[in-house]
Amino acid sequence: MIQTRGSALRPLARALTDEPAEPVLLFVEGAAGEGKSHLLQALADLPGTAHTVRVRWRCGAGAGPPAEDGNRRAPTLWLVDDVHRADEAELRWLRRVLGGLEPGSAAAVAYRPEELPVPGLPLGGPPMTYPSRLTVLRHRLAPWDEERVHRAAAEALGGSCTTEAARRLYELTGGVPQVVVDLLAVLREGHPAFTGTAAEVEAAGAPTRLAELVLSRTHALAPEHRPVVWAAAVLGAPAPRDELIAVSGLGTAAGTGALLRALEEAALAEPAEGRYGFAVPLAAPAVRACVPGPVRQDLHGRAAAALRRRQPVPWADVAEHHRAAGETRRWLGAVEKAAAAAAAADRHQQAITLLEETLATPGLPPQRRARLAPLLARSAVTGLRSDQTVEVLAQIVQDTSLPPAVRGELRLDLGLMLANQMGRGPEGRQVLEIAAAELYEVRPGLAARAMAALSSTFVPGNHIDADRGWIARAVTITDAGEDEVMRTAVLANQADLALSCADPGAWDLVRELSGRDTDPACARQAARGLCNAANSAVWLGFHDRAEDLLAEGLELAARSGAPYLEHTALGARLLQEWWTGRWPGLAERCEDFVAATADMPFLASDAYVVRGLLALAQGDWGEAGPWLSQRGTTRAENLPVPLAATAAGAAIRLALARQEVEAAAEQARAAWTALAEKGVWTWGSELLPWAVEAVARAGDTATADAMVRAFSQGLGRRDAPAAQAALIWSRAVLTETEALAREQRDRLLRAAELYQEAAAAYAAMPHPYSRALTAEGAARCVLMATEGEPGPAEEGRDTAAPLGPVSDCTSTLSAVAELETCAQSFTELGAVWDAARVRALLRTQRPVKKGRPPGRPSHADELSPREAEVAQLAVSGLTNREIAATLHLSPRTVEQHIARAMRKTGALSRRDLAHRLATTPPPRALDGPVPVAEHTRRPDA
Repeated sequence: MIQTRGSALRPLARALTDEPAEPVLLFVEGAAGEGKSHLLQALADLPGTAHTVRVRWRCGAGAGPPAEDGNRRAPTLWLVDDVHRADEAELRWLRRVLGGLEPGSAAAVAYRPEELPVPGLPLGGPPMTYPSRLTVLRHRLAPWDEERVHRAAAEALGGSCTTEAARRLYELTGGVPQVVVDLLAVLREGHPAFTGTAAEVEAAGAPTRLAELVLSRTHALAPEHRPVVWAAAVLGAPAPRDELIAVSGLGTAAGTGALLRALEEAALAEPAEGRYGFAVPLAAPAVRACVPGPVRQDLHGRAAAALRRRQPVPWADVAEHHRAAGETRRWLGAVEKAAAAAAAADRHQQAITLLEETLATPGLPPQRRARLAPLLARSAVTGLRSDQTVEVLAQIVQDTSLPPAVRGELRLDLGLMLANQMGRGPEGRQVLEIAAAELYEVRPGLAARAMAALSSTFVPGNHIDADRGWIARAVTITDAGEDEVMRTAVLANQADLALSCADPGAWDLVRELSGRDTDPACARQAARGLCNAANSAVWLGFHDRAEDLLAEGLELAARSGAPYLEHTALGARLLQEWWTGRWPGLAERCEDFVAATADMPFLASDAYVVRGLLALAQGDWGEAGPWLSQRGTTRAENLPVPLAATAAGAAIRLALARQEVEAAAEQARAAWTALAEKGVWTWGSELLPWAVEAVARAGDTATADAMVRAFSQGLGRRDAPAAQAALIWSRAVLTETEALAREQRDRLLRAAELYQEAAAAYAAMPHPYSRALTAEGAARCVLMATEGEPGPAEEGRDTAAPLGPVSDCTSTLSAVAELETCAQSFTELGAVWDAARVRALLRTQRPVKKGRPPGRPSHADELSPREAEVAQLAVSGLTNREIAATLHLSPRTVEQHIARAMRKTGALSRRDLAHRLATTPPPRALDGPVPVAEHTRRPDA
């Protein structure tokens, strides 16, 4: 019986059990490096075969077959490797042994099918007659799949191997295990150290073992047959027979014979039906490097001619062959066609890479530079390009031999990249101003595009009045012309400026953009406008509208092939999730976004800030600062204006929480100056409350009051929910600070009223986190105002009643109930630090539970609620001093709580404590819900 498919290991194991079974012969076939020897070793180590005699033999070693023991009766496992190298004597011996296998015995015979002297007959000819009692199986080894290669890369290289690099590793090695392992060793031991890019995998070349194998097989061919292997090496990928023969230059008859010989010697394979090349793609460059230079150039020339006959023509490959053949004019022509085709198919990064490499070539004819550079700029503005694009364009625009219109267009695209994608706003503005002047007479539509870009409120620098001047000039030019694409581009900026400032009529401009998606070029500009509008809507607090705009903008950006626009919208979605309280998994989504844009970190600015905000709320203060500062990838002054203001607000809050009041006030003044110089007050909603608090707590209430008045005057009655809510919050902060300084109880109640008004405004958007912070402020002010009055146990009121309007604000009981709601909200969001702060404040208000025995409750080996709370803050990254400030404890008490928590959990360090807490059930509450903590005067003391 012959079985050719499926695993044959289980039948082989059964044949070797103590109870005699029919003998089994297993043929193991696999190409070089696919793991035949490893499988034989696994068979040798089969469990339950301790009494089995094992005989191992490697054919072709030159020592002759092992002597046979005619008296052998014990169960025997024959393990024979490299049968494709067996000589006649070894084959005779092997046929005799296998034909005489006794019950309880088995044999495994491994070989490379591509190197068998007689294809398909591992034991040679004539065909062997197998005894009827013998079960004959064939096990075909297969390469690893992509997932298995990725796992091997992760094991060998740790976290430095990206998904992109692992995919390229799989493609180049064909998944052959030995080649994968060898190439990983090259990458692991290489200098400089492997950083995880696909380009590094490609540059590593063929490992020595693979190179020697394929070169030895090529050399084994007669010299007249080798050109067909060289042709396969030059083409790189498997090709049809006629194409391969044409590139070899051998002619049909000679080429066919050479191909047959190459297949017989395993120098070439047939990876796909009717296509011939190398079984392992990485073998091609090893062979190509050994082809004599003049011969190689001729092969490349013929390869270019052959590929031009394909439909569609692979112009990028054609260009590379022309370049390698030294055919410069044809190379540049093919590059232009390849870049245009890639851009038309929305493969912008492919076009960018090709054009960057080409334009960086010294001595390029000026007329070719003038044709290729605009192609690079157009793809770079739309796609995700590298820093090299900017450098290439910056050099090209200095070329005075270029026509003025071409130079101006390139300068426009350079300015857009600097300001938008690179985060070099001031530099980008300078370039755009020059471009607008250069293009005004020769290309007025493009000049309008430059002027519209100069109106961006997100780019730091110009005051909003200057931005309005630029957009007015751009609208005048496009209204006078008939270029619908430029009209749509200017409309996108016009809508963006109006919406970001919450100007009347802004939403009408946004709606006008929605209908401009018939022409592909117009659709791309409309997608830009809609994505920017979605971003502004998120910042303003219109989250329902933002969700609709994000969906429409993302769909249109994907349809029009604009990956840069997709990334801006995805960044806005992270902000949307932060404000609307969709925090589960948000930290991971931010980190994934940062990793995906590692080559262009400015695109991930939103993700950096959101990740920092999460770290701050979760008490991971050590991580908050680096994330808020973009981990050094982008200077704060170059961030988009609202993002810079938000990051500054969070940094100020962090400094306040650490009791660094003077430093917080200094940061507040600097951030406020930058916002005021821009004049877009709607962008200050995440800065104002914390800036006012920092300056007021530093004793400068006059400046704090001036901030509030300036913001109120600049904002006016504009429809900007987030900014209007922040204004109310800031008034509450200022009122509370003044009330505490003057010890005015009525002012504290007024502050509570303002906090409650802000909380209602945030609840309507919704901003659940800000709502909880401001509701906490209202309750805190009530508690301070009613200190010394009858407490909750004496008032006899409903403890579930929420903090009501002004007439009910004096209720301590209602304030406590509101704090419990805030603690629950913070806990549900995952704001560990905020939850701990509110619970600490609650503990100061809770009456002792009636009927509880005097003294502290005993928790034996379980963590008490306070120990669990302190431990949670400790593992989140807070220092003992910071925990003490949050929970109103002494640092010594905090130290004792942490020591007890480590003893009870068996933790060896704070890092180990984090793991122990994750696997420890939460402690039982003593008096109902266990609260959370904060300073009785300020939200972040």
